[in-house]
Amino acid sequence: MTAQRKAPRGDLLWAFTRIGLLGFGGGPAMIPLVQQEVVKRHAWMSDEEFADVLAIANTLPGPIATKMPGYIGYRVAGIPGCAIAVGAVIVPMILAMILLLGVFSRYRDVAWIHGMGQAVVPVVMVMLAQLTLDFWNKSCLALGWAISLAMVVVAGGLIYGLGLHPGWVIGALLAAALLRPGRKAAEANP
Repeated sequence: MTAQRKAPRGDLLWAFTRIGLLGFGGGPAMIPLVQQEVVKRHAWMSDEEFADVLAIANTLPGPIATKMPGYIGYRVAGIPGCAIAVGAVIVPMILAMILLLGVFSRYRDVAWIHGMGQAVVPVVMVMLAQLTLDFWNKSCLALGWAISLAMVVVAGGLIYGLGLHPGWVIGALLAAALLRPGRKAAEANP
């Protein structure tokens, strides 16, 4: 793990406010925005640390849109940082929902209102594709393309073929990594 960088509370507030305002599509659509702010813009975490946070957040119950900001805020600014990050994501979403649902209810039959919601879908798709490509490249560097591809196929089969919740798949991988015998031997003989 790399040395973590502490975040000024004001930077944390504005970073997660931007995420809350621009995170159209819910939690999964917010993940690339969180990565952009936390890893690329502010360097509060490395890509590997972010991937670990994402993996663990996916195994826990509840919305990822609050779990990730909560942990990241706590990690970089303590308990006040946790409250700031979660509040900064939630408050804009609540206000936007109230405003947009009021407008939508009043003008739901207007064609451009209907088209506006559908126009966001391709943009979110591109953002998620970019995040997928980033994770694919990192996986190939760490494990090689053959193992990465095999894991994608097996995970896809378990999740989509058998209907297994992704949290169980991620949890099993985390447990396997922790229990791997080669790891304990390597740590014992530095």
